[in-house]
Amino acid sequence: MKRIFDLFFACAGLLILLPFFIIISIILIIESKGGVFFLQKRVGKNNIDFAIFKFRTMYVHSEKAGLLTVGERDKRITPFGYKLRKYKLDELPQLINVLIGNMSFVGPRPEVRKYVDLYNSDQKKVLMVKPGITDLASLKYINENKILGEASNPEEMYINTVMPEKLSLNLIYLSKKNFFFDIKLIIKTVMKLFNK
Repeated sequence: MKRIFDLFFACAGLLILLPFFIIISIILIIESKGGVFFLQKRVGKNNIDFAIFKFRTMYVHSEKAGLLTVGERDKRITPFGYKLRKYKLDELPQLINVLIGNMSFVGPRPEVRKYVDLYNSDQKKVLMVKPGITDLASLKYINENKILGEASNPEEMYINTVMPEKLSLNLIYLSKKNFFFDIKLIIKTVMKLFNK
């Protein structure tokens, strides 16, 4: 049932949002050099790597300066990219991932290999399910960039505090997951985004 839901709404979402995709793409091309999409290797179900789709929000080759983006005004982020990130619009291309089948609408957010390699055996249980566009951790850490931007050592804070808390929430999701709980999380995510 979950896969049918994912397929139907990913197709519908891509069709409905196509005009916005075109407008965003044009602005990205005009604003700065580089492609429209940013593909990053993430770790998915069964510990298998896959490419996650996002709208490019940073200047070309910015990821070489670090995997974490910190603060609300990271200098690597383009002006339009900042607006996309603020309203999570950079995540919209992940509907392509949902359509392909390596992501779902709801599930633990996929992490980069560097941080997955730090998971303990219990935390690795989150890799038993498809990663998602939203989850319990996304709701709690909707302002993660701002939180990390206020830390004296953002990466240390992410590894020692934020990441373990997110994984704990993901494990709670695994214990409660069902179709109706997923719908509830989707509705909560949409409401949070509108409140922003």
